[in-house]
Amino acid sequence: MSYLVLARKWRPKNFLETVGQEHVLKALSNALDTERLHHAYLFAGTRGVGKTTIARVFAKALNCDTGITSKPCGECSACKEIDEGRFVDLIEVDAASKTKVDDTRELLNNVQYAPARGRFKVYLIDEVHMLSKSSFNALLKTLEEPPPHVKFLLATTDPQKLPVTVLSRCLQFNLKRLTPALIRERLELICKEESIQFELSALTMIARAADGSLRDALSLLDQAIAFCGGNVAEDSVASMLGTIDRQYVGRLVSFLASDDAPGLMGVIAEIDEQFPDYGRLLEDLSRILQRIAVYQSVGVVDQEDEVDEAEIADFAERISAEDVQLFYQIALLGKRDIHLAPDPRCGTEMTLLRMLTFQPSGPTAEGQGQLKRQAGTPGPSNDGHRHAKSEVSAQKSVPAMQSPAPVAKEPTATIAPATAWQEPEWSDLLGKLALSGVSRQLASNCAYIRRDSKTIHLSLDGRSESYLTRSRQTAIADALSQYFGEELRVDISIGVVEVETPVQKEARQESEAIDDARAGLEADPNVKALKDMFGAELVADSVEPITNNSANQE
Repeated sequence: MSYLVLARKWRPKNFLETVGQEHVLKALSNALDTERLHHAYLFAGTRGVGKTTIARVFAKALNCDTGITSKPCGECSACKEIDEGRFVDLIEVDAASKTKVDDTRELLNNVQYAPARGRFKVYLIDEVHMLSKSSFNALLKTLEEPPPHVKFLLATTDPQKLPVTVLSRCLQFNLKRLTPALIRERLELICKEESIQFELSALTMIARAADGSLRDALSLLDQAIAFCGGNVAEDSVASMLGTIDRQYVGRLVSFLASDDAPGLMGVIAEIDEQFPDYGRLLEDLSRILQRIAVYQSVGVVDQEDEVDEAEIADFAERISAEDVQLFYQIALLGKRDIHLAPDPRCGTEMTLLRMLTFQPSGPTAEGQGQLKRQAGTPGPSNDGHRHAKSEVSAQKSVPAMQSPAPVAKEPTATIAPATAWQEPEWSDLLGKLALSGVSRQLASNCAYIRRDSKTIHLSLDGRSESYLTRSRQTAIADALSQYFGEELRVDISIGVVEVETPVQKEARQESEAIDDARAGLEADPNVKALKDMFGAELVADSVEPITNNSANQE
């Protein structure tokens, strides 16, 4: 007898064997038991989650010789014929290959005839979204008012492509993607029933690679059985899938935590000898970063995912929450764009180096690193580029930003006041502050409102909200504290700015200078003479004021 692949051999024969779609099975079972049956059902979901399987079991439940039931016997001739795909009153249509309107009309010509063998004539149309617009129009009338002996079961992976007129005539059931844990349990059961030796970690890899599809998981299991010679082992499955050993991913995270670029490149060189799937490597890196973020937020990780919690806890201590989020986002973008790189290894190396290059840094980064070391937390080798967890980042409920104070102040650390406090002209004051980069841009788009005790209140135009981050707000507070020689906080509110900001003032002054320059040219006797003699015109948009810098360059 020829070998039957696992995906077909283990296809559920009844609702009890179907896994992961309880919300659909409960509704169908209740409808069958009470015989409150609709004439058209639509099953939507990704590949391999059980759409056509549930539709066939439903057809069996409708035509079982024991009567309409949610538990078909599986022994009568109707049940066996449906299982074997030869039941005359179950008409299965692949809409992907039968898209023309003539095919649909031919199909519907026999709708009015009574079933030849069963209780109902069931039309199972798979990938129904592939039908043409004319085919849908031909189907609509019959779909709305079919004869009492006809049931339509539609399956699709893309329900958004169906016309609203079709959706409104069907009961729609959305099937869920299966979780890796659920797929792994099913694979474990099948391996035991098939007397196949396996390692649970290998089945976990297959369940992840299946991406929510049980059918894909069974196909991969078939492939693994052949590849591993009947013993499904972790190392062999990892080689088959191109999965990188978890210890390599852990080493990458460790070197990221230590800001060690040479170490990262060394690990990639080792991995490259195994002819890896670099896209999957970045996916595994994203997964462990997500676990770290979860641990930092709730203190535990999902044990079913077989992640070493002690290792995750260590990484959570060594890497700040901000860096974890940054690394995760860069890993996702790197996986998305890896096909654009000269080769996958180059794309992966650049992704890892980008994680180190774009770590949050600023005027207070060194001070934050000192706080982190004094608190006893292991620090990276390059403190100047790390974003440590400080008292500021912990106080999320306080709107005003407090610059982190040194743990132990020494007399020499006190900054002598540069000037006594007075209500500032914000534009003039900004030029005297030790600010640069985006922090200066943020301050330039703010307007000074008032001072309350130790808090400086600023207002930010909502159109510049993207500039505002906690670290930049802290940098402004530090610059003000240093300039005035006292510890100050900054509170930045977002809204309509009624006071002129430095950016707006600069733009206004530039506009006024251009207007003055144009007026001066228009009044210039030589320009007037050129206009009178040659009919010349002054191109107003080409007029630019001559600044001191440009004059000096000339």
